[in-house]
This record gives sequence, C-alpha cells and structure tokens, in this order.
Amino acid sequence: MDFTERSTRAYRTKQLYTKEELLARESLCVHEQPAFCAAACPLRIDGRELAREVAEGDFTAARARLERAAPFARILAALCEAPCAAKCRLNEVPGCEGVSLPALERAAMRHGCPRTGRGLLRFKKKKTAAVFGAELFTLVLAAEFAGKSYPTTFYAAEGSAAELIAACAPGLGAEDAALAAEELEALDLKLVLGCALTREFVSAEREKYDLAAVSRGCLAALDAWEPDAVTLYCEGARVLARPLDGEGALRAFYDARRAGVSADRLAQGMDPAGSRGEEGPVTSTLYTDLSAVKATKRVPENGVYPPEEAQREAQRCIQCECVECIKGCAWMQHYGKFPRILTREIYNNVGIIMGDHMMNGAINSCALCKQCAVTCPNGYDMAEICLSARRNMVATGKMSLAVHEFALYDQLFSNGEAFLARPQPGFEKCEYVFFPGCQAAACAPEAVWRTYTDLCERLPGGVGIILGCCGVMSHWAGREELFEETREQLRAALENLGGARIITACPTCTSTLAGLGECIGIWDILLDIGLPPDAPRAAGPVTLHDACGARGDAHTQSAVRALAARLGCEIAEPEYSGDRAPCCGYGGLAGYAKPEVAREMTDFALAEAEGLQLTYCMGCRDRYERAGAESAHILELVYGAPAGAPPGLSEKRRNRLELRRRFLRLAGEEEPMEKPEFALTLTDEARALMEQRMVLDTDVIAVMRAYRESGEAVLENDTGLLVTRRRIGNVTFWVKFTEDAEGYTVRRVYSHRMTIETR
Repeated sequence: MDFTERSTRAYRTKQLYTKEELLARESLCVHEQPAFCAAACPLRIDGRELAREVAEGDFTAARARLERAAPFARILAALCEAPCAAKCRLNEVPGCEGVSLPALERAAMRHGCPRTGRGLLRFKKKKTAAVFGAELFTLVLAAEFAGKSYPTTFYAAEGSAAELIAACAPGLGAEDAALAAEELEALDLKLVLGCALTREFVSAEREKYDLAAVSRGCLAALDAWEPDAVTLYCEGARVLARPLDGEGALRAFYDARRAGVSADRLAQGMDPAGSRGEEGPVTSTLYTDLSAVKATKRVPENGVYPPEEAQREAQRCIQCECVECIKGCAWMQHYGKFPRILTREIYNNVGIIMGDHMMNGAINSCALCKQCAVTCPNGYDMAEICLSARRNMVATGKMSLAVHEFALYDQLFSNGEAFLARPQPGFEKCEYVFFPGCQAAACAPEAVWRTYTDLCERLPGGVGIILGCCGVMSHWAGREELFEETREQLRAALENLGGARIITACPTCTSTLAGLGECIGIWDILLDIGLPPDAPRAAGPVTLHDACGARGDAHTQSAVRALAARLGCEIAEPEYSGDRAPCCGYGGLAGYAKPEVAREMTDFALAEAEGLQLTYCMGCRDRYERAGAESAHILELVYGAPAGAPPGLSEKRRNRLELRRRFLRLAGEEEPMEKPEFALTLTDEARALMEQRMVLDTDVIAVMRAYRESGEAVLENDTGLLVTRRRIGNVTFWVKFTEDAEGYTVRRVYSHRMTIETR
C-alpha cells in the first residue's frame, strides 16, 4: 500500500461530535465540581481553600476570602449555622470528625489582617436606596447597597451603632460586637438613628428613594404580602424583605445577597426574577477517594483558636478533589489537564481547517489503553475521544502520516515479507493455529519456536502457524481502511487452514482478532494440557504486570496468575494491577508519536519495580527491558527461552524473517537470505542515531546502493566524511560515511520528511 501524501491537500470538514455529544462527554468529568462544604454554603464560601490558607498560616488571605463573600464577616463567622461542617467528607470516615470550618473562620477573623486602602475610586450611582429597621438581613443589605455604590440611608430605632449591632446580631460576643459597630460606622452610608419606625414614617420616607428594604417588623406595619421567594421583592409595597419562613444567620446573609441582585435589576428597569444565574446551595457530584484517610478528631476550641491550633485543625482537611485519572495515567500527568479540558481542546483542534493543530501531540501520544475510564468514577474515556479524533483527521486529510508511518510500514512488513500461514507438516487442515503476534516474533523468536513445536507434539488435530500482525497498528493510527484489509488477509489465511481455533500469546491480538474465529489464550491451553515436561520450576518472586490489552478480561488475568503459580512464581501485585494496570508505553503507538511521553508511561508502570517483572504482552516485556528492568514474558519462563537484550529495530525485522525461514524449513521449503554486495560497518554512534530516528539497516543499504550507482556525495571539510542521501517513500535518509577498499563505514545517520531539490 502506498501511503505517500501530496504536499497540497484539499481539507474536508467532518464534525467530531455534535454539541450534545460533546457536552455529554464533558459532563462526566467532576473535577471542577465544588467540594461538598462549598456546595452546601449558600454564599459559596470555599471551605477547602479556606482550610488550605489557614493550614499554611495565611490568616490574612483566609480573612479576605470571608470578607469578599459577605460584609460583616465577623458576624457571619460567629453566628453561622455551618452546613459546610455537616457536609465535610471526613464525617463519612468511621471514627472521624469533620473539619470545624466555623472555628477556622473565627480564627481567620481574629488573626488575619484587615484589608487596607480604599480600593478603586467608584462613582456613586444615581439610584438611591434606604433600609428600615434593625435586623441582620437589613444590616447586611445596607452594606451590600453601600458596596454597590448606591447612596444609602439606614433608618433604625436604636440610638447608636452598638445598639443597632446588638439588635441585629443578638448573642454576638462583646469584642466582636464592638468591632462590628466600628465596621458599620465606617461604611459609606448615612445612619439615621432613634427613629420611630411607624407605618406612616416608613411609608413617607420610602417614597424618597428608588430602592428600599425593610425588616420584618416594618413589613408587617406596611400590611405587605409575603415577599417573592426568589427575588424577595414585594411588588405592592415596592420593598425588599425576608420571607416569613427564613430563619438563621446564614439565611439572613444569603437573603441579603439575593435582595442585592434584585435591587440591581430593579434599578435598571428589569424583571428582578430574570437571568439570576445559579443561587444558593447546590448538589455536588465531586468524587473523593477516602480509602486512605485516617480517622482524626477535631482540635478542641476553647474560645478562638490560637494560630497554631487553627493550623492543626485546618491541616485535617483532605482537600477534596477528584484526581483519580491523573493519579493513574502518565499521559494526563504529562499534559497536566483534566479530561473535560482535554476533550474541548481536542474537539477544537479537530475542527481547525488550516493552521497549526496544537493538540496533535496529545491526540497521538495517548496509549488508547482506557486507564482513564477504569480509574474515573464516571468512566471518562479519553481513549475513545483520541481514537475518534485520529480517525476524523485521517479521513479529512488533516493528520500527518509522519507520526505513525514507521509503525504502519512495520505492520505491512509483518504481513508482507515476514508473513507466513502454514499448516502443521503432515496436515492439510488444522484444529488449531498459533498466532504469536508480530512483537513476539520480533523480540523472542526462540520462545515462539519452542511454544509452537510443543503445541504440535501435544495438541491433537494439528496446529497451524500464522506469523503476522493482527492489524492493531493501523487501528491505533486511525487508518481503518488498512485495518480492514488486514482483517481480510487474516480471514483468508484462517479459512485456508480450515477455520482453526486461534491460539494467541498476546491479549491485544486476542481482542483485535475478535470476529475472525474463536480465540484461546496460550495460558488456557497450557493450564489444560499442563506445562511441558522440561518447564523450569520455582521461578521465585516476580512482580506481575497485567497487559492493558487484557483490561476487562478477568479470565485472562486469572489464567496468567494460575500459570505463573504452577511455575512456582511468588506473585507481587503493583498498586495498579488487574483492570487498573497502566500501559507500558507501547500501546496506541505512543512511542512513535511522543517518545518522551511513552518513557514516562514506562516509568510509571515500573514505579514499584523490584526483581523480575513478569508480563504476558511482548510489547510490555520489551519496554520494561529497555528501561533497565529485568523482565520476561511468561512463555519465556515456561519454555526457558529468555530473549536476552532487547533487539533494535533492524534486528526485530531480521528476527521475523529468520523465524519465517525456520518455519519454512520445517515444512521442507528453503528461502534464501538476501545479502548486500558490499561490506558495510555501522559505528555505535550510527546505530544509536538509527534507533532514535527509526532508520533501518535496509534503509542505509539502499542509500549506499544509490551512492554506488550515482557516485553523488558531498565531502565535509571539517570532518572528512562523505555525505550522501536518498529519498525512500516519504523519508529522505542522509548517511555520513568513510570509504575504503573493503567497503563503507557509516558514522552518522539522519532522516527527515522533506523533498530535496537539486539544480
């Protein structure tokens, strides 16, 4: 298949999701949901942040938070009924008590510094406001009016600010009452004290103002009906007042805030009930893992907490947040964004017609392993979103082939030059066919050979062999046309072998081959027929890494453990195992798109690595070994066939070709191996660069053959090296070399995807 892309593309538009589909996905992420304490507070004071500030000793910031939420924050802290404390998640931990947030508020007001300065200069509004009667609601609303720059007058029967505070907030301590009186006197409003708030007085004075609010006593004197439950506006009396069923200090503060919103809308000639937004307490769906929380008791509050004791109490707060996907996914840790944000950015990225697609790196480096979905309490599936984005951008010509080209050609190699489908010698049709997978043939060909010959000896009805790739590479790349072609190739090969039952050695192959025939894991076969007679025993302690390809396949996970136990393995489970096991970095072609992200995935999976890392996916085994961990595929233990040092890219291809020739010889066929007609030596530096840039030995040989034919090369004066190049497919390869009578020594190798024009 030719993947060559034209330099000029006609982009097509294809929507990734409808608006409804996008919102449905985004709504699953609860990270931005408020903590339960904040959700329970009608003033939306974030108790989690308040506790954090106090825990850090920043009482001034905590005090400023309260003062931004409401005027007379000192009264609020002293008298609030604290629904936040009742909703603290610590109450759900046996033997534990919730954080005393009201106590922290009182400590913040005592130990924090008051705000200084007058702030920005604000012009007075033309509309005027009046407040009648001493009540906590009217006291707070008067401050709200003044804060909104309405010229405000406060009428009260009390003779002083101190008496007014005492009437509005009975039960307030003497020190707090005195400070609240000072705060009242400092407000930008006019106090008219000692008034006889008769019906006639209130009615007459009310007419002088554009806005007015009254206490319950004054409302009764006006013979007004019940205020509207939402706006607190009495249309007949044209005043704002509290509902008769509203009780409690916190409710008074909340009602004052709502009345302030209504006043603004009335001042603008608008319906006070319209466009108010979300008000009051809400229901939060925030998930917080409490499994590791230890039971603690509140720090006793004898008066207001001293700073040290306030910090101790605040430090009990577990800072509720849902970070399950971040904790369990190295990809999300790398990008530092939560699923809802990533989804929106990916959606916008796909919709770009011309310009930079800045999220392509994130889209293509997702391992598509669904670790996010199993760790998220709501099953948020970034794998589905990233794979859909890849398919969309491939279909519309927006996805560069470069990022996945090597993997796709490797799949074509596995199903082309290295492909083999043969029955067991002596059989025309077979009961079984062994499908080890392309990575097993590339990384551990001896284990594949020993497994197959053992199956042939001990399984009745014949065992065929298919060497090839299941097609998952093209599926991961979003190249569905190639994926379907691969399935047709494999379907035809299986039919030629008699529709045999497929024995797989890779859970990813098992799931990818679904629908082509009955798949049986090699572990199930070995558990059924027993280990081979010469299988080693007493393998000792191992850390078992579940393959992400086996996610949701409890049967395979259990069978592998049972087989490992028969080998004498003492199995240790990492923190993330079973369905919660992370990807090793091989899945989703992450290593081709963003090698650094794939390395972080490998490191995350090996966070607890000690001793032998046992896997049942050859991709995992290869990644772990390259990261410096001792690793083995379970078939290597069963058949005593360790793969040794991880092979390079060229060696993987040679392994597949040699394994194919070995099977052909078993069937009495012989296939010659092509060798270059000249001597070629690759330095260690050149080989390292080839691995990094995904350059094969065959690519270098092709470049040198072209040089031998054309003689075209450039001499680098400073190094004395000859430089030649050749374009193969979409890639231009550059080779720096020296030449002598025996052949060529390649010193450095480069590759990039551009067209070189000579004149």
